Amino acid sequence: MTDIQRSAKASDPGAHLGPDDLRRIHYYLKLTQAFEERLIRLYKQGQIVGGVYTSRGNEATAVGSAFALEARDVLTPMHRDLGAALVKGDPIRELMCQFLARGNSPTKGKDSNLHHGSRERNTLGMISHLGAMIPVTVGAALAEKMRGSGAVALTYIGDGGSSIGDFHEGLNFAAVYRLPFILIIENNQYAFSTPTRQQYLCQRLADRGVAYGIPGVQVDGTDVLAVYEATRDATERARRGDGPTLIESITMRMRGHSEADNFSYVPKEMLEAWDAKEPVARFENRLLEQGLLDAAQVIATEERIAAVLDDATQFALDSPMAEPAEAARGVYAPSKED
Repeated sequence: MTDIQRSAKASDPGAHLGPDDLRRIHYYLKLTQAFEERLIRLYKQGQIVGGVYTSRGNEATAVGSAFALEARDVLTPMHRDLGAALVKGDPIRELMCQFLARGNSPTKGKDSNLHHGSRERNTLGMISHLGAMIPVTVGAALAEKMRGSGAVALTYIGDGGSSIGDFHEGLNFAAVYRLPFILIIENNQYAFSTPTRQQYLCQRLADRGVAYGIPGVQVDGTDVLAVYEATRDATERARRGDGPTLIESITMRMRGHSEADNFSYVPKEMLEAWDAKEPVARFENRLLEQGLLDAAQVIATEERIAAVLDDATQFALDSPMAEPAEAARGVYAPSKED
């Protein structure tokens, strides 16, 4: 197996992380899961208008990859990467207002989900035409290289989105110019209702990196430390000036494409098999077995998260909806009369 074709090394992942780091990762995994459970409840109550897209089964990919980044690095989350936004420092009240489309949200009530960014936190807003995020983030990587900042730029794409033109054009451009860019394919088995076996014939989507002369790494996306290590290796490579890395995270979308999708097309046996590897419980059990957590600490973490979410939910519900005139602001260039 060549260096380009290798899978992420599995020997003692996260060995250089301290106990506090591991407990922080545990917190973000639990927070992501609880936050999305709260969003599902609000959606069913009619408090959220529009779609709700959750990352159940994908939490380790978002949290593990973002945890490997530095504050200076650029991140463009996808719609199942709430965990990455939380690790990057998005305030929970602000996020809840965004999901409830309040007037004080980052998009001023125009939208929900992760369609927003922050210069302060070096995040770029998600683009609904998902592949379009790739050339935009590649552009950010080019800018960082020109500045000599040492920062890297990371974004995500699904297994279905890896077949569109922006994926190939963006990745090829990043490779040719050896840009500090990382692309993670969230291979969660389905592009909406289309299974992977009907999407491509290659055995590994990571091998698409080979075509562009860059490393293609496949990793167990239910193991948060394996994702962290693969991303950390990619950031080190990028900072050395060795160019981009393609990472394929093998995981499973444990809910529908959105909450409006009952995902009845997924075989029950398949869901049961993947549920046994559910990433949040898997990591929690690992820390319990290693003595880095105990039952009392788990309960305390859950209570802390519940209190934070209760506060954010009430804050968002009490926040005003946007004024109708706000719908046209920030959309068009201001006229001379303005």
